Amino acid sequence: MKLVLFRDGEGDETRPGLLTHRGIVDIAEAVGGPARAMNGIIDGFDAMRGDLARLEQEGAAIPRDRVRLRAPLPRPGKILCCIGNYWEHRERDPRPLNMFLKNPDAVIGPGDTVVLPETTEPWVFHHEAELALVVKGPAKRVGRDGWREAVFGYTCLIDVSARGEGRSTWRARSWMGKSFDTFAPLGPCIVTADEIADPNDLDVRFRVSGELRHDYNTGDMEHPVPELVEWASAIMTLNSGDVIGCGTNHEGLGPLQDGDRAEIEIAGIGRMEVGVADPLKRSWERGVYMGRDSTHPDNPDPEEPSYR
Repeated sequence: MKLVLFRDGEGDETRPGLLTHRGIVDIAEAVGGPARAMNGIIDGFDAMRGDLARLEQEGAAIPRDRVRLRAPLPRPGKILCCIGNYWEHRERDPRPLNMFLKNPDAVIGPGDTVVLPETTEPWVFHHEAELALVVKGPAKRVGRDGWREAVFGYTCLIDVSARGEGRSTWRARSWMGKSFDTFAPLGPCIVTADEIADPNDLDVRFRVSGELRHDYNTGDMEHPVPELVEWASAIMTLNSGDVIGCGTNHEGLGPLQDGDRAEIEIAGIGRMEVGVADPLKRSWERGVYMGRDSTHPDNPDPEEPSYR
């Protein structure tokens, strides 16, 4: 099933629904009302599954063009993001698994706008297209063999990232450069785990104003999904609705700038588009980043990015 939050027409009430080939099926009554938070649906899903499966097939559907999808998790309790985590054609040395916390208030949804910060720091703002895990908790010390017990489903995450163009911009290499408001587009839905046979065999594509940037398969993960769940849950308790971003293949990095339309698509999950606005109207050379992050030898200095 594909769970969504949506608004019908011009209304401002957000309601839970199912994304189907027929349109959006409103499930508010089945799950206990429109105010039911998505993490509550996750916790009670096993008991609701039969009713939701029936609604998926038989429930009245609202045409897709009449609704506006919202972020399926408007404010996750935690957003954990992997650092790197892709082999990128094995053109680099192995790295230990590592993660950082991204600001949960940075979440926006389909059709929303990434707003670049009004900062005088010499930063460039990159997209990172990622598969994201949606947790079913509480999950603590989950063994690698039992990872499925802690994963409710999957969604798409754009990990917008500020990176320095100069050597003094250490802030852009910390969590701060990841956590500006609007820097975590999430959606368009949560696909329940039973719909995805293997999360480490999904095609990820990302386009900026029609230009293909990211194009990779999650089978290239250095540390696959079971290891991510084991590692994160050994450090902290994971709760329902928490999100783990699985990292990205840095070979596809490029800048986002004013007026862009950014589109992420992951096989089996769906497609989400967001806009980009920059109050300062800055510009960077368009194309794909060719720095140390992307394993390309053309530019050995990660503080002086080049593009193709």
